[in-house]
Amino acid sequence: MGIENLLAAFASMADDIDLDTVLERVISAACQLVDARYGALGVIGPDQTLSQFITVGFKGDQTERIASLPHGHGVLGLLIAEPWPIRLQNLRQHEHAVGFPDHHPQMTSFLGVPIRIRDTVFGNLYLTEKNGGGGFTDADEQLLVALAAAAGVAIENSRLFDDSRRRTRWLEGGLNAARELLEQSDDARNDLELIAHHALLASDSDLTVVLRDFGHQRGLICEASDGVHAGAFIGQSEADNAQLDGLTALSQPLLLTEEDIDRLLPGAPPSTISTALCTRLAGAGERQFLLFGRPKGSPPFSDVDHEMVRSFTSHVALSLELLRAHRQREQEAVFGDRDRIARDLHDLVIQRLFAAGLSIQSLRKFVSGREPLERIGTVTVELDATIRELRDTIYSLRSVPQITPTFTSSIFALVANAFDGHDLQPVVHLSGPLDAVIDPEWAEHVRAILLEGLSNALRHAGARTITMTLQAFPDRLVLRIADDGSGFEEMPSRSGLANMRRRADLCGGTLLISTAPGHGTDVVLTVPLHDQRGEGPTGVEM
Repeated sequence: MGIENLLAAFASMADDIDLDTVLERVISAACQLVDARYGALGVIGPDQTLSQFITVGFKGDQTERIASLPHGHGVLGLLIAEPWPIRLQNLRQHEHAVGFPDHHPQMTSFLGVPIRIRDTVFGNLYLTEKNGGGGFTDADEQLLVALAAAAGVAIENSRLFDDSRRRTRWLEGGLNAARELLEQSDDARNDLELIAHHALLASDSDLTVVLRDFGHQRGLICEASDGVHAGAFIGQSEADNAQLDGLTALSQPLLLTEEDIDRLLPGAPPSTISTALCTRLAGAGERQFLLFGRPKGSPPFSDVDHEMVRSFTSHVALSLELLRAHRQREQEAVFGDRDRIARDLHDLVIQRLFAAGLSIQSLRKFVSGREPLERIGTVTVELDATIRELRDTIYSLRSVPQITPTFTSSIFALVANAFDGHDLQPVVHLSGPLDAVIDPEWAEHVRAILLEGLSNALRHAGARTITMTLQAFPDRLVLRIADDGSGFEEMPSRSGLANMRRRADLCGGTLLISTAPGHGTDVVLTVPLHDQRGEGPTGVEM
């Protein structure tokens, strides 16, 4: 009968290859095999304590009422230290017994055996309270040892399958991120938001964060995040980022503890994540980092995760480089068109206008009368003014730098420089395809308004927090600068505010300033984006 039960137990474990299901079936099969009321399987973690503890036999809310599950002390710890079968008639009388917590059922008989995978102990099977009274027998021990050996094979197969599935998910995530980066249209999301989203899916994590180190003793700025409480991580952290100094794109990912995470992401909701992997994104000489976080109770990052993080980031980094090269080629094509137009204006249009002006002036000797002569003079003045404006246009077309930073990177750099030398830490929120929709000429106005608004808040508001939000919607771009400072009752007559309004008008946008004494100031710039694609500055089309 024992052999039949053992074969049935083998068959039940072989029906599924999901690791969690296999572990549960191993415990159930063990309880049935030796007729035990309670069973448990403890998985041994890297620190030689029980990282996972799965139970069978508890009724109702017994498990929830127990304060904490075992960590591997007492008799359970003895089996970890000395991985050999243990059979006890009375568990409470053993010299290593440490008793039971409140609400834990009393247990007497005990049988424990290790589960080995090749030469490594994966965990232990614990069986207690043999049905019908009495203790476990020598035959029970032999059957459980045989079951543990088969369980080791089933668990190993399940782990191999799980590793293969993890690798597939990582590879698909990296390829999906690369494809979406390279195929995105003007209405696509921000590049880094896209990377954070696919990193979250690929890693099976709860939170992903993209950080950039701008130097200037300003610490790290979170440029994008996805997952639980993602918005709480957007902004600038403290300057304690020394732990990332040695991290390169070629080095192994860095495993971070909860204390490390608190230093990198201060001000985040407590216990959001307890462990994280951090790696550096390659390319463009920038110090950008990608962090994958998991909360307490989640499976730890495996060797496969450490290995595949580098594969994911390599796909992403290559795509970003290709995307930068593509955008640079497009930019160079635009600049080439600008140069061609400038040459045509200089060599053809201006020369013809100049010749036309000379011809008109030569008509003076054939014309008499005051009114015709005045009209000839007026046309000549208009032609001279047109020629001067054309020369200014030619100069502006040729003075555009051939390589310019992206709009979002210039925003972050502007904020970092504005707060350099101040103890106050800014909070920065960017969302939407900002680099794709903003016109370069209008981007300069937006940056100027942002700089003036930050300068006013830093110099006059006496604020504790300053939050800058920049969002790209399908039809508009919205910039908001909010502080919790002193505010003011009457609008001050500062030239800076007048300049902000003038630049807002040049963008075709609106600028609203809301404030009250003791309630801070809220500056909101709204720029319609549809105007750029139709009636915007001619530079957009060149």
